[in-house]
Amino acid sequence: MAIHSRAVLLLAFLLSLLLAAPALADSSPVIKQTSFPDLPSGLSYFDDSNVVLVTDPSSQTLWRSADAGTTWDKLDVGQGKIFSVLKNPNNNQVAVVIGVKGTHWITTNQGKDWKEWKCDGTPILARPAITFHATDPKRMLYLTAHCDGLTCEERVYYTTDGFDSEPKKLLDGSVSCIWAKSTDRFTTGDSKSDENQILCIVKGSFNPFATNYRLISSTDFFRSEEVEPVMHEGRAVTGIMNIAAVKSYIVAAAKSQGTTELALYVTDDTRTWHRAEFGEHKLEEDAYTILESTNYSMQVDVLTTKPSNPMGVLLTSNSNGTFFTRNLEHTNRNTRGFVDFEKIQNIQGIVMVNTVTNWEEVEQNWIADKKVKTQISFDDGRTFHPLKVDDDHLHLHSVTEQRNMGRIFSSPAPGIVMGVGNTGDYLRSRSEGDLYVSDDAGVTWSRALKDPHLFEFGDQGAILVAVEDGESKKIKYSINHGKDWDHYEMDDDIQPIALTTVPDSTSRKFILTAAKGRGSDRKYYIISISFVDYDLKECGKSDFEDWYARVDDEGKPTCIMGHKQSFRRRKRDSKCFVGQLFKDPVPEMENCKCTDDDYECDYENGFTRRSDGDCKLTGPMKPPEDACRGTDKFKGSSGYRLIPGNTCIKSGGVEKDKPIDRDCDDIKKPVASGKISSKTTKFPGNAFVEYYYLERQDSDTGDDETVIMRTNEREVYITHTQGKEWEQKYKDEEIIAIYPHRYLGGNVYLITPSEKVHYSHDRAHSFHSFTAPDKPNQKGLQILSFHPTEKEWLIWTGLGNCEGSDCETIARVSTKGGDEWTKLLGAVRKCQFVYREDRSGSQKLVLCEQHQDENPSNSLSLLSSDDWFETKKELKRDVINFATMSEFIVVAVRDADQQTLQVDTSIDGRVFADAKFPPNFKVPHQQAYTVLDSSTHAVFLHVTVNNVDGAEYGSIVKSNSNGTSYVLMVNEVNRNKDGYVDFEKMQGLEGVAVINRVANKKEVDEGMSKKLKTYMTHNDGADWALVKRPSSTPKDRKWCSGDIESCSLHLHGYTERKDPRDTFSSASAVGMMIGTGNVGEYLTSKADADTFITRDGGTEWRYAAPGTWMWEYGDQGSIIVLVKEEVPTKEVMYSLDEGVTWLSYQFSAEDMVVTDITTIPSDASRSFLLWGKIDGELTSVNLDFSGLDERSKQCRLDQNASPDDMRSSQDYLAWAPSRPNHEDQCLFGHQALYIRKKTSSDCYNGRDIQKLLRIQKNCTCERHDFECDYNYEKQSDGSCKLVEGLEAADPKEQCKKNPKLKEYYGVTGYRKIPLDTCSGGKEMDYTPMSFPCPGFEEEYQKKHGISGAGLFFAIVIPIAAAAGAGYWVWKNWEGKFGRIRLGDGLGTSSGGALDRDAPWIRYPILVLSGVVALIAAVPMVVGTVWKAISVRLGRRSRDGFGGRAYTSGASFGRSGAAGRYAVVADDEGELLGEDSEEEI
Repeated sequence: MAIHSRAVLLLAFLLSLLLAAPALADSSPVIKQTSFPDLPSGLSYFDDSNVVLVTDPSSQTLWRSADAGTTWDKLDVGQGKIFSVLKNPNNNQVAVVIGVKGTHWITTNQGKDWKEWKCDGTPILARPAITFHATDPKRMLYLTAHCDGLTCEERVYYTTDGFDSEPKKLLDGSVSCIWAKSTDRFTTGDSKSDENQILCIVKGSFNPFATNYRLISSTDFFRSEEVEPVMHEGRAVTGIMNIAAVKSYIVAAAKSQGTTELALYVTDDTRTWHRAEFGEHKLEEDAYTILESTNYSMQVDVLTTKPSNPMGVLLTSNSNGTFFTRNLEHTNRNTRGFVDFEKIQNIQGIVMVNTVTNWEEVEQNWIADKKVKTQISFDDGRTFHPLKVDDDHLHLHSVTEQRNMGRIFSSPAPGIVMGVGNTGDYLRSRSEGDLYVSDDAGVTWSRALKDPHLFEFGDQGAILVAVEDGESKKIKYSINHGKDWDHYEMDDDIQPIALTTVPDSTSRKFILTAAKGRGSDRKYYIISISFVDYDLKECGKSDFEDWYARVDDEGKPTCIMGHKQSFRRRKRDSKCFVGQLFKDPVPEMENCKCTDDDYECDYENGFTRRSDGDCKLTGPMKPPEDACRGTDKFKGSSGYRLIPGNTCIKSGGVEKDKPIDRDCDDIKKPVASGKISSKTTKFPGNAFVEYYYLERQDSDTGDDETVIMRTNEREVYITHTQGKEWEQKYKDEEIIAIYPHRYLGGNVYLITPSEKVHYSHDRAHSFHSFTAPDKPNQKGLQILSFHPTEKEWLIWTGLGNCEGSDCETIARVSTKGGDEWTKLLGAVRKCQFVYREDRSGSQKLVLCEQHQDENPSNSLSLLSSDDWFETKKELKRDVINFATMSEFIVVAVRDADQQTLQVDTSIDGRVFADAKFPPNFKVPHQQAYTVLDSSTHAVFLHVTVNNVDGAEYGSIVKSNSNGTSYVLMVNEVNRNKDGYVDFEKMQGLEGVAVINRVANKKEVDEGMSKKLKTYMTHNDGADWALVKRPSSTPKDRKWCSGDIESCSLHLHGYTERKDPRDTFSSASAVGMMIGTGNVGEYLTSKADADTFITRDGGTEWRYAAPGTWMWEYGDQGSIIVLVKEEVPTKEVMYSLDEGVTWLSYQFSAEDMVVTDITTIPSDASRSFLLWGKIDGELTSVNLDFSGLDERSKQCRLDQNASPDDMRSSQDYLAWAPSRPNHEDQCLFGHQALYIRKKTSSDCYNGRDIQKLLRIQKNCTCERHDFECDYNYEKQSDGSCKLVEGLEAADPKEQCKKNPKLKEYYGVTGYRKIPLDTCSGGKEMDYTPMSFPCPGFEEEYQKKHGISGAGLFFAIVIPIAAAAGAGYWVWKNWEGKFGRIRLGDGLGTSSGGALDRDAPWIRYPILVLSGVVALIAAVPMVVGTVWKAISVRLGRRSRDGFGGRAYTSGASFGRSGAAGRYAVVADDEGELLGEDSEEEI
């Protein structure tokens, strides 16, 4: 009985052991599912932990798992208010939750506890809102946007205590900031700087647009230190678009106005910056990708095709990231900028790249299907090999088709690589692919599973997990590197969304995000997959092997960066788990002997790698201190140096960096010839029809000065040396028009008589072609229109729907650079993009003039659309024409009775308001307008008063800031029959302008000839004065004397110029003007004219040369060249000291009749071009002044220096302009300092300099800072008086215009001039008393109310001072005390969005003329006359093609043009009339 009992007990014990066994070990993974109401987002691990965070986007709540996704807890952090979760990549304890309403949270213990912190503003969307410091987790930057309506301002805040205290605002105008120490590998070399230094992109000092963004840095949070680093050619760089930390580098990308090319600047210490060089390739905005890089080089992929079907080229840098060489062409990219490129993780030198095999077909046809193949490199991209499955080539889907989260192919698991793809000639669709695996880092491959799968690596590669990418119940896994697979079967089908594990792939737990069901039954789950209890032992020593990361074809280990690399990893067939959780595999290094591959070019000594692979001396070499003393040899660089970080052994290996004997000539700088040189070229033909400069901008590479020219023979010639050598292009084709891109200086289009269009995006170095949708129109209308920011967006106006010779003008748009077209409208005259950076929602906004009912005989309507006219809106009927200038869009329309014109203006391109002219301005029938300028927040409009042929003149009126309310500025301003007005703004200097007035108005009205006088203004037209004659009289001239009314300087203006594009001034030669005219009571004929110059903004003028000369500024005014106008000559005159002294140079042995002199539009070159004829042959002559000793070295400039230091130690000085007869150096209410080269400095300026250095101070207000308000007119004593019979504007209107305005001021009759910033003094637009706006009465009373004691002092104390003050008030009374805050924004500070430096507002003149038939329909402008003029302007060919709103020369928009470029705006000088054609 007892024995039986023992047997029963033993049996029970054994049975219990068998039943308990599965709890101890299992032969399948453990699965745990957690459901979520919506697809979880942002799932991520804290590094080296099992803690996971995920967000439920529908409820905006945060979930946390502490056991790698097995169980989940809903956190009470920011419930319903979470915007994003950001983990510190440098510290595995810290994460920040950004809230949606100014409240945020931070954890410092992986989400166990959270601390609330507050900061106003919306987190930015373009980049992560938090920037973390690499070594101090308490230091963070918070990037926000503060929005008011559609306008947003970026702000950056910082904390040094992990948000224990309220974050502090960093600085105003910041766009983006990073810590210098943003990565653990980067160092400034100074511990304090590593701790505190911040680099910020900030808005420009005087212009908020992106092309003026600057980079500044500080080590004290900008409290007292602000440094703008020197980045290129000894100067700072503007147009900084982005900044990023990449491994041991900081990279900044910059872009100039007028180009799409970016400059990439690299530093490894924040002090020394280099511009990265990419050989023949160029970086463009949104067309390059900085790839995963090594510790010793950067990889960049650059777009080389149109973005519609993109391909690129892979480039690798040297060790400091400055010189890039080509590794592989035709890389596969997608339209989002992702590149099929991945480095095999944790192994040096192995990269996998996808390339396009049918690249030629793809380049020619944007809809062609790419044939992609996969290649692998084991030597850092120097050579590439195909992937192999036995003898078949393998191709894998990569980054452009990323299906899972994280890396595509690899993990830290040594040598294990997986991917989805297929064997064959090229990559097929993913659905046709299978899962492949390699356990030797890509050398050999085998198929792991049929069909595409999501996959992940665990336990250092000991476990591979895969889930079929579709719908399946199976979770598959392998424990022998993918050779064999087992599976776990779920109860239900799942649709995998993402599969992941801990970042270092050391865990045996995985997380699968999946969905179940369809449609409304669809549910989301996070599924935990655990192999922790899987029935396998832990590996022992015998289960591991030494595995070499790279081997050659014979299986022998190879070297990278001077060493072999091996790992200790589990053998494939060992049945065990590694079990080293959160312990990354550590490679073993074995140094190799040095080879050629271990060296790079010694860039610090001026050596760069050429196409043949050798290092050549291309820059200055740094010799030893005692070099070349008494000898002609020295020991210098071999041209090579060991790559920093390379560990190779030189002994017994290659030693390429050993110094060698060098000639002393290698360190000598080129010696200037001391002479001016000239080169003459002759061409067949009878006339230069058009010519344009394709100017390099600061961020462009190269040193060319490109001009493209067309003759009347329809032949096109190109020079890249500004006329030293010319090349004919397309000899066998006729080119009927040249269209340079209005906004991009390197883009140009050549129009043929057919639909074929040739184009270049690299300043005519290479050309491509597309097929236009229709033949070009022959009606003188603009054929091509361009978008300001989208280089591929074009509008083509051609001829279609032809019945015989009768064709319709049709406008079509392409967003793919001419590869695909969409019809906009038919029966159009003009269509134009009207996007502006500050015009909200205008990216696709287009305005078109279309004939009503699409009948060409009907009048025009102005239509708008922002969806390519799928929907449209009629803005105006009976339109004469419209034009854009700066922020304004101005349209001229006939009034209802067809007897007069009216002007309507819009800021946003959608709503147009009627212009209100001054009530004292009486013109019965307004027949013509000329829009003169809008560069100072106001439209200057010339309204024709007398329209009789030969007797034309009118009045200039000036608008408020929205272009709708005008005040009279000056009467009797001269105009010609073509609509041009003798009005010109001085380029580069705000508020200065020149006009010619008709002095004998009454006699002219009676039929006599005009007598003209020249006047200038220095306060934007508020006051005009005659021009003081030069102080000294030349010996051979007899000038008048007496008061200024009878003896002053008069200049010939626009109305008399052969080429209206030639201007008095240049934006690059600040303060200088040149003109032809005479000294006397009136302006006389050009035959009696001499040439004059001013260097101080028109305050003092100097006699320059006898007779009439054409002029051009070079090297930003340090060289001025004069040439006789259209008389035979062999010589030019030139000055190197701003016109103080003049020298002559003979450029030809034969006489030349010169018709034009030009240089690059920025006037920054030392070369010039003369255009004309020698013995009747078309001739160009290049004049090169770079050989002069006086212009052979570059000037020294430190823009961070004080004005005193600049004057004493540099080649420049700080100059402040002033008004005539005033010594306060104030213009527009402030003292502005401009950089000017000293005339005594023998050097050249070189790269274009930002002339406006700073606003030194605001001045106290005086009468000249104000102009008369609407309904007020200026009196003879200078005061403003209400026009009799009219009422002042209702000041309450300010409240209606600005709903946020809480109080307003009364009307004084004065308004501050736009851009004037004066303060204090005679503030004539303020009244002493304000009033509450409706709805703010209570708040106003609280602010301005007064107590009983206050009332006593307010009454009694002033009585004592009243007697003394009364006399002063009586003496100084001008009208009445003024204090009115106009609701239209007048008086805002300078440097705003519409500052006169903005490129699109630098043009000299825009003609907006309307022609209205009075009783008999007599046009103001005869079409044939204008056509003749347009030919001369190079805007319209003699073949009837053109109508382009472009010009050329100094000519080519000397004002600075669109980004200092060879064309002026579409709106720049449009004659708007019934029979007029859109020309300049």
